[in-house]
Formats: sequence, C-alpha cells, structure tokens
Amino acid sequence: MIQKKTKTRYQMNQNKTMLPISSHLQEKLSVPLKIASVEVKSRVLQSPLSGVTDLVFRRLVRRYSPNSMMYTEMVSATEIHHLKQLPKLMEIDSNEQPISIQLFDCRPDFMAEAAQKAVEEGAETIDIHMGCPVNKITKKGGGSSLLRQPETAKKIVNEVVKAVEVPVTVKTRIGWNDNEINILDFAKKMEDSGASMLTIHGRTRAQGYTGNARWEWIKKVKEILTIPVIANGDIFSIEAAINCLEITGADGVMCSRGTLGYPFLVGEIDHFFQTGNIRSKPTPIQRLECAKEHLQGLWEYKGKRGIYQARKHLSWYCKGFPGASELRDNVSRIETVEQGYELLDKAIELLIINY
Repeated sequence: MIQKKTKTRYQMNQNKTMLPISSHLQEKLSVPLKIASVEVKSRVLQSPLSGVTDLVFRRLVRRYSPNSMMYTEMVSATEIHHLKQLPKLMEIDSNEQPISIQLFDCRPDFMAEAAQKAVEEGAETIDIHMGCPVNKITKKGGGSSLLRQPETAKKIVNEVVKAVEVPVTVKTRIGWNDNEINILDFAKKMEDSGASMLTIHGRTRAQGYTGNARWEWIKKVKEILTIPVIANGDIFSIEAAINCLEITGADGVMCSRGTLGYPFLVGEIDHFFQTGNIRSKPTPIQRLECAKEHLQGLWEYKGKRGIYQARKHLSWYCKGFPGASELRDNVSRIETVEQGYELLDKAIELLIINY
C-alpha cells in the first residue's frame, strides 16, 4: 500500500509540474542510502568545496536539508601531521550529523593518521579526495593526480580503512584527460581496496569545470560496482538531479557549484525526492536576508578573515533581480559587517518598494 501511495503522489506531481520520474527511481528514493554501516536518510549530498563548506555554510544548507550528508572543506593530511593544533577546517558541530571529513594527500601513512584524528573529531565517514584538479594539489601527488597513480591510490584506501572503523569513501573524476579516461578500472580498484562509496564528478581533470559533465561514464561505473555510486557534476536543479539519476542509475546526487550563493538547492532537491512536491523557491528578498545571516556568521566565526571570505559569498547571492550587478560589485569590496548590512538592507528596501 505504501508503495502505491508513493507512486500516486509522484504521478500527481508529474501532471502538475511536468517532472516525470520512473517507478524504478521512485523505489530507490523511498529507502535510505546505505554507506556500509552508516544509513543516510537523504540521497542528496552537499559537496565539499574549498573555501565554501565551512561550519557557517553547512548550517545554512542543513536548515533546508536536515538529513543530507555534509562534507567539510578538504583537509591536508600533511598539515594535520605537522601541526600541533588541528586546523579549523576540521571543526564540526556535534549536532550536524551526518557529516564527513574530507582528506587529501599522497602518503598512505599520513592519510591513516589524519583519518584517525578526523574520527575523533566526530566524522561519521572519511572521504578521500582524488578529484581536485588544482595545480598546487596535483603537483604534490594529491587530488586527481592519483588517477595516474592507481597503486598509490589503492594503498591510501587500504591504510585508511585499516586505521578507522567508520566507512571510507572516495571522490574522483572520470580521468586525467580525454586520452586517459580510466575511471572504470580505477573505480574497481577503489572498491576492491575497501572503499564503501564512490562519488564521481563526470569531468576529466583537464576539463576543470568547463564543458558538460559526462554522466554516461558514471552509468558505466554503476554497472560494474556493488558499492553505492554518487553522481556529481551539473546538478543545478531538481530536473537535472532527476535526469542524472535516470541516466546513470546512480544511488544519489552531490550538489556543488549550484549551491554557491544558494544554500537552498540541496533541500529543494531532497524535498522533492522525499515528498514529490516542489518547494517554493526563495524570493530575492529571502536570498538577501540569507546573505546577511551568512555574513554575520562568518564574522562571528572567523573575524576579519570571515569578512574577506564573505565578499565572494555575498556576490554569489546577488543575481536574478534589478540592481544585482551593482550590488555584486559593491559587496565584493566590503571591509566591515556594517558595510555589508547597509548595502544588503538598501537592496532589500528597494525590492520591497518596487515589488
């Protein structure tokens, strides 16, 4: 009976919103995501993003998607090894589960040590980043350069799995470039080494964030693995999330750039997956109110450094309404919380008057 009701709800939503969804996908979405021993009640994940997914940002995302898996910014295992005090990047709230700490490095022993400390901090899973395309990471043998070093990648996963009792996951890309798309062999090695889940960004390292994500490669990976596979890349809307899961057969989607200046996205997709209903999108005024909260949170958490970091966040919020371009330019130069509040409040007042 429950399954029939679920199908009816989605069918009604199809007629109303034109968001078709197959019965097979409905069935998958009706059960929690299992990452080895960890059960997650949402199949929409917030991607780890350097300089973005700190405690302040995660709290905003969590408000709209309380059950989604969150990830810290990527943390250097070398930094953890050499510092007496753990980096602030690893700081997590006791009430923000499910949460994963993402680590990167090319040394298995450093990674194992860092994983143990991450678990002590409260990480429910350990994610190993083998997909970062940034030169300063790949030149040191980390990130997506591990796609070219599969034996080292295997050792890293092996050592981390042995070092901790929580599930170990891997995030990677489909290959180094178009001539070196080796994700099928690489993915099988990760599973055989003990990884409990694999997240695949459907681009090569050479692509960076250009061009389209090639979901067809994620589909091929899903067909050969038994562990959960999460699809990443070009998930900017509910429609894109549905299409991606229908095409790839993946076990969930991970949102990345679509959440910049829009911490509502994970919750919007998850709400539809859970209920079949589309949540009303926030108005420009609501987005700017959220921007104010984001600014205040960064100031309280990081002080002056938080203000400088807030500049990019605030600029991401400024789009899709009259005056957004000028506001974006102004908030990118703020020096104080007061300046940011003044600019955002004026923009809100204008929107109230004109709309």
